[in-house]
Amino acid sequence: METAILFALVIGLLFLGVPVGVSLGLSSIVVIAFFSDDSMSSVAQQLFTASQNYTLLAIPFFVLASAFMSTGGVAKRIIRFSIATVGHFRGGLAMASVLACMMFAALSGSSPATVVAIGTIAIVGMRQVGYSKEFAAGVIANAGTLGILIPPSIVMVVYAAATNVSVGRMFLAGVIPGILAGLMLMIAIYVIARRRDLPAEEWKGFGELLNGGKEAGWGLFLIVIIIGGIYGGVFTPTEAAAVAAVYAFFIALFVYRDMGPMAGRRWIGGDDTRGTPAHIGFSATVYALAFFFVWMVLSFFAAADWENVTAAGRAWVGLALSLAVLVAYSVWRDPASDPANIPRFLAAGLPVWGRNLALMGRHFVGAFFHADTRKVMIDSSKTIIMLMFIIVNALLFAHVLTAERIPQAITALMVDAGFTWFTFLIAVNLLLLLGGQFMEPSGLLLIVAPVVFPIAMELGVDPIHLGIIMVVNMEIGMITPPIGLNLFVTSGITGMSLIQVVRAAAPFVAVLLVFLVLVTYLPVLSTALPYALMGPEIVTR
Repeated sequence: METAILFALVIGLLFLGVPVGVSLGLSSIVVIAFFSDDSMSSVAQQLFTASQNYTLLAIPFFVLASAFMSTGGVAKRIIRFSIATVGHFRGGLAMASVLACMMFAALSGSSPATVVAIGTIAIVGMRQVGYSKEFAAGVIANAGTLGILIPPSIVMVVYAAATNVSVGRMFLAGVIPGILAGLMLMIAIYVIARRRDLPAEEWKGFGELLNGGKEAGWGLFLIVIIIGGIYGGVFTPTEAAAVAAVYAFFIALFVYRDMGPMAGRRWIGGDDTRGTPAHIGFSATVYALAFFFVWMVLSFFAAADWENVTAAGRAWVGLALSLAVLVAYSVWRDPASDPANIPRFLAAGLPVWGRNLALMGRHFVGAFFHADTRKVMIDSSKTIIMLMFIIVNALLFAHVLTAERIPQAITALMVDAGFTWFTFLIAVNLLLLLGGQFMEPSGLLLIVAPVVFPIAMELGVDPIHLGIIMVVNMEIGMITPPIGLNLFVTSGITGMSLIQVVRAAAPFVAVLLVFLVLVTYLPVLSTALPYALMGPEIVTR
């Protein structure tokens, strides 16, 4: 009786247009107040407990890091690198857009943010070289869904909080499926490109590839910090999210300078042209310092637990290697290739360093309060408040499910009906594909996960595998009408109607449906990396 009332209230309120968070919270309070033996004091207790959830604290930081990366010009640098990598294939610009979405997904953890950041640049570029607007929109709408599959993913954090599984294992589990989904989309693009005779970009050589990687490197290094830090045992996923937010702020305002008080101010002025002693000396020290920074971070991740490796030892090795980089670059760029010119180059580069350090010093405090920074913080806060309100109310809903033993009743019913893990996963996919058409991913996942998780454990489904299946279903839900969020975002940035975007995305949705079947019935795709690096997830029933 309580089960029917609870779900009827939730569905009824949603169809009346009540926000998801309010529907979940209000339904839970009504059931507790009038139909349950549970005390009303449990409402306050559950809301307080949910707000103190350490795992969920990662979400605000990942949202903030994503906002700085989206605003800070990282997307255009990633697109340049992607074009240099795969642009020379038939349909290469579309394939490069998918690759760029994969890389940006590893920075943002959000599908809409990926669509906006990459789509606003890539769709215009594809139109300029002869792609139809519909094809470009379909590619971006689908590739953007990788934002919640490739780690770090906000939806994975939500699943981990709802089911008490490891966030680290969930992030690892998304790596192989995320790469596979991207490759499947690129293969589909290549096949379509051959049939439609779509253009290929000119191969610009390894120099362009290296230059593109160099420009995007500071942004992409965030992936190394997050993933390396977590699996190197340096910090937890929540701490990794906090580090990511600080790093993204620093890179956007002080390194790339695409926003804030130093926006548009180049590191090297017009007088310091390529090949001059000042340019060579400054660039040589930049590469040496960058190498030293990367070395110290990576060696710390790799050797954090090694007893015989000290920070001083790593620093001396890093210093020696950095000096080698400095010498090699200076000799390479010197027209005379004379090592004796290195001191002259370094001295000529000092004024460039002095000018930039003085600029950063003058604007350091102002960068925290600049209009661009305030806008990013306010926009991020709106997203964070919306997500956390939904999540807290969904956890209250999950408490009611547990208190009324609803998952156990459904488990017994399905087992008695003869469901196996195979047929159960079919039912889960159908449920999530249907629900994904009408609900936001985090809210739907928090409703469904507490119900299906105990059933999956009873039938022997791996909890990490189940999580990836649910995330892939959420992906497809983002591009299916009427509520698919990526459809609305793509419509907004292209000016196309929602119906046009739905038709444009449909062929690639078929690719993702095939991908869903593979992920569902090939558990090794999801469990290979987590098992190899962290061992299986242990669930206490």
